[in-house]
Amino acid sequence: MAECIECGEYTKFNGGLCIKCYHKKNQKTVIETDDFDDEDDLGGLTDKERKYRYGMIKGRIAETLIQELFLSLGYNVFRYGMENTIPGIMELLKGVRSDVAQEIRRMPDFVMQNPKTKDVYFVEVKFRSSGEFKIKDLPKNYPYTNAYIILVSKKHIKCVTVSELLEGKEITPTSHNYLGNRKEFDLDKDVIIDFCNFAIQFFENV
Repeated sequence: MAECIECGEYTKFNGGLCIKCYHKKNQKTVIETDDFDDEDDLGGLTDKERKYRYGMIKGRIAETLIQELFLSLGYNVFRYGMENTIPGIMELLKGVRSDVAQEIRRMPDFVMQNPKTKDVYFVEVKFRSSGEFKIKDLPKNYPYTNAYIILVSKKHIKCVTVSELLEGKEITPTSHNYLGNRKEFDLDKDVIIDFCNFAIQFFENV
């Protein structure tokens, strides 16, 4: 019978830790990691880098949420942005201000096809804890005027087209431009509610 190298209790891992000691050690590691300075001697991330990574993670979660929502409703969903075509390119472009870099960043996240009408849409997914998205939040001279912006927030999933933003419309916490109201997508509102609940679970502490 294997014994825990810390407390001597039973463990199925020969020369390892029991469940209790394993969790205790992991908890201690997390606490020690949180105590690091903005830029520590062990090569930790600076505060700016942390914020960048944090934003990337939130964006990826929002994208995956919307991708799975449309897939569950039978849509053909294709990741479109250059970061999906050439993995790692967004990391290389961090801080780069050239015209080519700007064009790559502007590419929509997805191409989606309605299984019923066969219509195809450009879709850009954003997460905003504020629940707001306005024309100023788009990159300057954004070229995809036919794209749809799907905004995931802590409470709702809403949608507006780029052309509507150019006309002065916007997404706010009190606006009623819910994703389920877009007739061209013909989505099941009950499914959207389920995914809204997922969003609440993922982002409630953000």
